[in-house]
Amino acid sequence: MEQKKKFNVPHVYILLLAIILVFSILSYIIPAGQYEMMTIVDNPETGHEREVVNPDSFQYVESTPVSLLQFLTAVPRGLQETAQIIFFIFIVGGSMTVLQETKSIEAGMGRLIRALKGKTWVVIPVVMIFFSLCGSVFGMAEETIPFIPIFVSLMIAAGYDSITGAGIVLCGAGAGFAGAFINPFTIQVAQGIAQVELLSGMTFRIVMYACLLLLTILFMLRYAAKVKKNPTLSTMHEIDQKREDSIDLDSLPEFTGRRKAILVIFVIAIIFLVYAVITWGWYLDEIAALFLAMSMIVAVIDDKLSFKSYAETLGRGMSEIATGALVGGFARGILVVMTDGNILHTILNACAGFLGKLPAMVSAIGMYIFQCLLNFIVPSGSGQAAVSMPIMAPLSDLVGVTRQTACIAFQLGDGISNIFTPTSGYFMAGLALAKIPWSKWAKWILPLIGLQYLLGGIFVVIAQVIGLQ
Repeated sequence: MEQKKKFNVPHVYILLLAIILVFSILSYIIPAGQYEMMTIVDNPETGHEREVVNPDSFQYVESTPVSLLQFLTAVPRGLQETAQIIFFIFIVGGSMTVLQETKSIEAGMGRLIRALKGKTWVVIPVVMIFFSLCGSVFGMAEETIPFIPIFVSLMIAAGYDSITGAGIVLCGAGAGFAGAFINPFTIQVAQGIAQVELLSGMTFRIVMYACLLLLTILFMLRYAAKVKKNPTLSTMHEIDQKREDSIDLDSLPEFTGRRKAILVIFVIAIIFLVYAVITWGWYLDEIAALFLAMSMIVAVIDDKLSFKSYAETLGRGMSEIATGALVGGFARGILVVMTDGNILHTILNACAGFLGKLPAMVSAIGMYIFQCLLNFIVPSGSGQAAVSMPIMAPLSDLVGVTRQTACIAFQLGDGISNIFTPTSGYFMAGLALAKIPWSKWAKWILPLIGLQYLLGGIFVVIAQVIGLQ
């Protein structure tokens, strides 16, 4: 009997190029239109200003269909626009490879796992709660990248798989980001644009955060227990078996004084990172510099890394994550062609017009679905708020939806798919560091994303029913 051909998910580059092509073709079909931009103060306490669309200024403009040359240059231009995050990923990836080359993490964490014996499952909820709080309080996203290879190695050594390791970091921070109660990059931006009192609705958001986090932790614990019992159930089983960065608990490297010192330097760097992000507002450039400095200090302490081997290891680490690091540029190409064709604002205007004709409850759900879909095109939280909230806020007044509910719909729609959509640059970079193909991750996380979307919809309905202000 002939075996049925198994459908293979296309490579993420092919998938993104196909989406760029689709929107390029749509620029010949969808009329070109634009909103005028205006400057508003989105945070009265700090006086911070932001460029947003003027919701009353939409007008159709002369058609500007995407040419063949514009289509072909969409990726190069996207790479230029996302250069900061791409080079951040290169630096962090190279620095972490230098750290792994010293075997310090293998020696230290391997002994930690052996000490925990049969209680390694405790690590999962503890780590997820920590990252969820970081996601909720200061919008941790790109900052998760350095932690991913560490927990991948740790979880594999504990008898789980690389998806568990990446999942406790990405899903933990993702649940906190989506259900955030403080996040300045989503909640405070959206509320500032919607002219809602900053950080209002806090109790509702804390309950929402707790429910999303509990759902995510239970999903992760169930999967981890299943893989621990039968490792072959993991779609990453064969790949994990061939990993060079895996930890063998039966033959751990000697935990020398130099390796202890290197681990201390690493822990200090992580603590300093969290402090600097919260206190000084450090972002990608400063964090990359921190990790580069850490890798230099590590190379000086380690007696086997010469100047030449340090440089070679740093370069090897960068090359190993190049595929994932460049995904952000490919993804940005989608927004590039939509801007070239002037169709993004037309789509926004059409969706607003459609939602305006629906009953209040249906409009609330419609806003949520719209924000969910928009996040696949505009994955930046503050960017999505600047584009959509000036339209959704006044629209909510017209259809009987509270502005706070519109903010909730935006927050959930923006946050849930960040650890699923291939247009999310930091997420794809994290998968690259974890050496997990997007197709395998997508197959694993789809049920969780579906449950989170459902739970998010329930909270949007509740917010509308109680008239959340």
